[in-house]
Amino acid sequence: MRRTVRAASTTPTRCTGRGNAMSTHETTQRERVRVFATGACEGFEKLRESLAGHPEIELVGASASVADGAAALAGGHLDAVLHATRSANLPADELAAIREHTRAPVLVVASSGSSRMLEEALDSEVADVLLLPQLVENVVFAIRKATHTTRQAHPAGGGRHGKIVTVFSPKGGTGKTVTATNLASALAKFEQRKTLLLDLDLQFGDAAIMLGIEPEKTIYDLVVAPGELDTEKLAGYTTKHISGLDILPAPLRPEDAELVTEAKLGRLLEVARESYDCIVVDTSPFFHGPMLATLDRTDELLLLSSLDVPTLKNLRLALQTLELLSFPKQRIRIVLNRSNSKVGMKQNEVESALGMKVRFEVPSDRAVPLAVNRGKPVVLDEEGADVSRAIRSMAKNLFPVEEAAKKQRRLLPAFARS
Repeated sequence: MRRTVRAASTTPTRCTGRGNAMSTHETTQRERVRVFATGACEGFEKLRESLAGHPEIELVGASASVADGAAALAGGHLDAVLHATRSANLPADELAAIREHTRAPVLVVASSGSSRMLEEALDSEVADVLLLPQLVENVVFAIRKATHTTRQAHPAGGGRHGKIVTVFSPKGGTGKTVTATNLASALAKFEQRKTLLLDLDLQFGDAAIMLGIEPEKTIYDLVVAPGELDTEKLAGYTTKHISGLDILPAPLRPEDAELVTEAKLGRLLEVARESYDCIVVDTSPFFHGPMLATLDRTDELLLLSSLDVPTLKNLRLALQTLELLSFPKQRIRIVLNRSNSKVGMKQNEVESALGMKVRFEVPSDRAVPLAVNRGKPVVLDEEGADVSRAIRSMAKNLFPVEEAAKKQRRLLPAFARS
């Protein structure tokens, strides 16, 4: 379970900071930057305390070493990392270890430095080098500059930066794969989105069979293939479905799942963002390494519920775990599957048990198992069915018309918009 840790303690704990007294106006004007601090040097603890109280910074946690903070680095949804070192040279091994867990910009903090450290920083992925003592405002400026530069790599007007939609439930049999395959098909067919379906139920994934596909290549083949992963290489390992979506299936053998590491999956998701408008991720019912790496990059998390007590119990535990992982609650969408089932439980009871509103309702329909057995998404097999309309509505909501219109306007020449 991933939780942040303080530098002076080996006991996991959450670090909330003291910056919660911001006014609504200040919060609206400037979003707080999520920062994790790791390592140690003279003056670093004092700097951390100052940052924890700064209204523009959310210090999500700290650790004495990269190894101690590995879980938080990978699962903390970070905007930046501050790494302190007592070395006069750039700590290349420590920076490489950080890169195994997050692609957030790294700022190196030192109490003493050398010209060699600065030269090495120029040739590395380090966003900045800060020599202490520093005014806290200077550090905040450097952090914001680093995060701004990273975001500029995906400007609003150029190139893709696909949305990752993860479908999850901690209870088996809730309909994750049916939802994921049909949502991806609806996005590709009806919303005209370039869509990738990624099956991360790595041991027993069924996405391909539900789409009637016998894949020649899987995610296993991709991650063990030699060479650097890029968009062209990714395209060579996906399979096209009649709906227009691409699928990267789960490994064919359960024992191959362990080769899909967090680092490789993280790189895969980053490359997929460059190629697709939407990446729909089907998952297993566990908070294991690949799931945590996916959460770190998830834009919308669809949590599937149903009208039964065991599922609600597990979902409550899942929500508690997501809170411990510092996953932003505003990204969570509760999907009530088989919402019309007559089983003595109502939607308001689900919402009361979970402490969250149901965002999407998907009714039970005999058309679903019939479509599954035919190897077809129900949204294509029975377009007029209530369940198909519900899933298509979900797809539209995840990619609203306004967003599509803005995207189209960006493609028009300037004179056409005047």
